[in-house]
Amino acid sequence: MNILLVGAGGREHALAWKIAQSPLLTRLVCAPGNPGMAKLSEIRPVAATDVPALVALAQEINADLVVIGPESAVEVGLADALEKLGIPCFGPSAQAGQLETSKAFTKAFCDRHGLPTAAYGVFEASAPAKAFLDRFSAPYVIKADGLAAGKGVTIAQTRAEAEAAIDDMLGGGFGAAGARVVIEEFLEGEIASLFALCDGEHSLIFGGAQDHKRAFDGDVGPNTGGMGTYAPAPVLTDAVVEAARTRLIDPAFAGIASEGAPYRGVIFCEMMVTRDGPKLVEFNVRFGDPECQVLMLRLDCDLIPYLLACAQGRLAELPAPTWSDDAAICVVLATKGYPGKATDAGSVIAGAEADLGQDVVVFHASVSRSEDGALIAGSGRALNVCARAPSLEAARQAVYAGIAKIDWPGGFHRTDIGWRALDRG
Repeated sequence: MNILLVGAGGREHALAWKIAQSPLLTRLVCAPGNPGMAKLSEIRPVAATDVPALVALAQEINADLVVIGPESAVEVGLADALEKLGIPCFGPSAQAGQLETSKAFTKAFCDRHGLPTAAYGVFEASAPAKAFLDRFSAPYVIKADGLAAGKGVTIAQTRAEAEAAIDDMLGGGFGAAGARVVIEEFLEGEIASLFALCDGEHSLIFGGAQDHKRAFDGDVGPNTGGMGTYAPAPVLTDAVVEAARTRLIDPAFAGIASEGAPYRGVIFCEMMVTRDGPKLVEFNVRFGDPECQVLMLRLDCDLIPYLLACAQGRLAELPAPTWSDDAAICVVLATKGYPGKATDAGSVIAGAEADLGQDVVVFHASVSRSEDGALIAGSGRALNVCARAPSLEAARQAVYAGIAKIDWPGGFHRTDIGWRALDRG
């Protein structure tokens, strides 16, 4: 099979790594790709949002399947353009993609279809938004309506912080993504990530993980796109997964189909496991980043048949995926200053491509190559250092031993990834 994989982050590197292992693969082309993906595939410098150029590239390589990695490509309608030409695509339409691309849409969708979620309000002006805060007590949850690379959420511990976040978002701090804000009640519980595939009619659960959103150890600091993940997550018991399937995932797929946009691809259900059962935090219309990395490490079967079946409406023909009993962990190395203004963008990362241990895999994200071949950090999450081992503690030891061999004064990482599971004993 000829496959075009769209994207350039750690998620896409992990997908390329898994796809490249398949005996079904003939040719893999990644656009725009990154230095790590270049070792596994052909790279074409086409932006993930350049729909005409991506469609032309798919036609040029006679793609049997296009795999959409980032939500930005969903938002601009890449799947829609490919469908018109009969090119199989793993990824939802722009209409279905509103489940991620507009938080206001998703909250109203939950109301229409009975999905349990936090109480909320949607605002385009500061005064009524601030007045709405009277309904809640701290902490306050303030979200930019549109896509903000995982950084458009503020968990405000004080009223003043909440009002400042509202002013920042509506004042242009997140560009068009912050033209509207969603204010939510704060849900008490444990957060987890669950994934499911859908071909427009049939669906199946496709693994879970637990993310660490805050920038620094102890779950403090600003929200990020994710500083690390691990799987399996003890909070995702069989009972919790089944409750999430029946209360959140199945109604979402049925609801979006009833509104004329059958879902084809993967949905990422970020939920809070509360005393009243799982409640939706948000949907994402793609594999998580860095959740995808640990999923691909633990997936013990060929990925391609599942991607293709979603695109072709044949998911019911496939068995449930098989998963390793091993644990997997991913630690993000980010440029200092992230998620704010990066202070060390352009710095050299040394040692990341050496042997970091037999259980360690490194996925590239915001990095590039210098003319002399050095690895250069971008302005965000640069590397995902991952490990798989028989236990989470063993995987954790392996990943941090690997990180210790990387020489990058311009970067930082959390040292407590996996703490929730390890604290359970």
